[in-house]
This record gives sequence, structure tokens and C-alpha cells, in this order.
Amino acid sequence: MNLTRTLYSSPIGVLEVAGTADAIVAVNFVDEPPPSDADLPPILRECVAQLDAYFRGELQTFTLNLQPQGTPFQRAVWRALTDIPFAQTASYADIARRIERPRAFRAVGNANGQNPISIIVPCHRVIGSDGSLTGYGGGLWRKEWLLAHERRVAGGWHPPRK
Repeated sequence: MNLTRTLYSSPIGVLEVAGTADAIVAVNFVDEPPPSDADLPPILRECVAQLDAYFRGELQTFTLNLQPQGTPFQRAVWRALTDIPFAQTASYADIARRIERPRAFRAVGNANGQNPISIIVPCHRVIGSDGSLTGYGGGLWRKEWLLAHERRVAGGWHPPRK
């Protein structure tokens, strides 16, 4: 698989965007300054444009071809994450039920933590069953920021969808 990478400066830190000529395979937080984005494939340019629109509050649903690399179980969890509506949350147990593995909530948490496409596959929308914020690979402060950003854009808090 021939990957191209670029860095994107978001309000919550630098994101590395990686993809093939046709699909996004990773979006992760990194500690590097952004480079020039000359010679990027159109899919990476579109990803950066959509991230810009998301952070400006103008985009609530990403429309990118995604190809996250993982096990069949992980990919099922990540697909379920993309069904969590903008500005809403779900628990690990909710996701386990959605993928028809109701007792696998701990495995769902592990798969959630391995999500290679941050923000676009919205693992930040997954919270504890008691409503508490739980771990986030980019740091809890970023999870809080992303959830608050979505609430502001959507015009208020929406309770978890069951």
C-alpha cells in the first residue's frame, strides 16, 4: 500500500493525515509542525478541507472514503462509531449492543482506543455508561474540547442516544 502523509494544524494540535490515492487510512495527533502540502493526492486535500470545515463549525458529517486497517471486530466497532450522530454520545455498552456483541463492551473500549482515524471516526463521542468522560488517545482535554465544540455548533447538549 503506497501511503502519502500530510500534517494539519487544528485548534487542538497537529494531526497527521495518511492515505492512499483513494482513501484515508489514518488521522492521528502528532507533535510536529505542519509541512507544505504540495503534491498531495486529492483525497488528502479533501480530508484537510473537511477537517477545516469541521473545526470552523461548518461540517457535521465527513464524506471521505475511509479504509482503517484493523481486525474484523475493530472495523465493526469503528463502523458503529460513525453512526453516532454529531454532538451526541454513546457508551461502550451501547456500541457493543449495536454490533450485536452485548457482553463485549471491554473489547469495544479496546477497539475504540485503537481507532486509527481520529475525529472522522468519532471515538471522542464514546463515554462511560455513567456519562463520565473516559480515556482518549489524544488526551481527555481534546475529547472535552471536541465534545464542547460539537455542542456549540449543534446549539446545545444532546443526551446519549440509546
